[in-house]
Amino acid sequence: MSVQAIARRRLDPARAEALRAAGSAFAWSRLLVFAVAVVVVAIAGVDAGNERNFDQPALTHPFSGVLDSLLSPLARWDSAWYLDIAHSGYGGQSSAFFPLYPLLVRLVATVSAPGALLVSGYVVSLAALFGALYLMHRLVALELGSSELARGAVLMLALFPGALWLGAPYSESLFLLLSVGAFYAARTGRWAVAGVCAALASATRSAGIVLVVPLVILWWKSRDRRARDLGWIALAPAGLVAYSVYLAASIGDGFAYLHLQAVWFRSFAGPLGAVPDGAVAAWDGLRQILSGQRAHVYFTAAGGDPIGVGWHNLELFGFLLLAIGAVVGVLRRLPVAYGAYVVAALALPLSFPVGPEPLMSLPRFLGVLFPLFMWLALVCRTPRRRAVVFAAFGLGLAVFTARYATWHWVA
Repeated sequence: MSVQAIARRRLDPARAEALRAAGSAFAWSRLLVFAVAVVVVAIAGVDAGNERNFDQPALTHPFSGVLDSLLSPLARWDSAWYLDIAHSGYGGQSSAFFPLYPLLVRLVATVSAPGALLVSGYVVSLAALFGALYLMHRLVALELGSSELARGAVLMLALFPGALWLGAPYSESLFLLLSVGAFYAARTGRWAVAGVCAALASATRSAGIVLVVPLVILWWKSRDRRARDLGWIALAPAGLVAYSVYLAASIGDGFAYLHLQAVWFRSFAGPLGAVPDGAVAAWDGLRQILSGQRAHVYFTAAGGDPIGVGWHNLELFGFLLLAIGAVVGVLRRLPVAYGAYVVAALALPLSFPVGPEPLMSLPRFLGVLFPLFMWLALVCRTPRRRAVVFAAFGLGLAVFTARYATWHWVA
């Protein structure tokens, strides 16, 4: 490529706008999360019981003094699992966590030292988040024909309460990057890239396999529909298959990630079985709260304080109602591939509820479903509507961060 061509590419207004929008959303949202996490832990401390039962201090607190105060507040819950896999490999219940994210953390760190792994975990997550926001801006501008809508969608996703995990040592931001990348590559006719992104996504989370659904739809609706491009789309399950082969060879159970779901009280309840179960749990939660009794009056199997579980089930049901409205909006306002994706992606967790809290982790699952925020940007075209959503999301993100950083379960 000539110097002139490189200069023209660098001056491409669409790329420059996407970089600015992604950089702004990234900076403001992560600054909010980081500041709240550090300050709240410094003032309020943490839930000692949860920290004692679920933390791995050697991995999440590898430094001393200021560095631990800055880096540890976002290394909670599943972060300990991912760091442990990056440090020591798979063993026991860790097989429930897919390998691409901890593998990248280990490769970036280059060594198995806990401090290097923790820093690497943030580097991988934050780099993936920035890349995802950039590609999302390009995709939304391409699909909706408006850089203003693209800016709004990117910022709404970055401020959504479930976006908390996009900057923590979790696999969420990597999955978001790969899923947006698969869509953008398909929409621009680069089917090999789309297939590889989908394969890597299914090595990041089991939900990556559902990317085959929108990719086939995008292929069918493409102008140059070539049969050989279906071969690239067929790569989508490759990551999951490779992980299954590894588990079969190493521990003799190629589907350990499914069998271990019982450890987290997940079980198949029929298609979308978590929806009625979540409604019942929310109703029981409301009755538990109104009863004012901390004994298990309306819960038969709830973890932790019954009043707290009641509030949590009500909160999760609220997210479910928002999700249903957003999914309907996506189906009505966006191309069919986007609606098919969100329906397929949500069908997995909503068919495998958690006993005590059927809708557990729903906000985290919603945080990577970028078509929901494309639709929301369409709905919030006026400055007033956007301001209301930004404020509500920002407040929710701060609350989620404060709870998560102090070792209280969020999602």
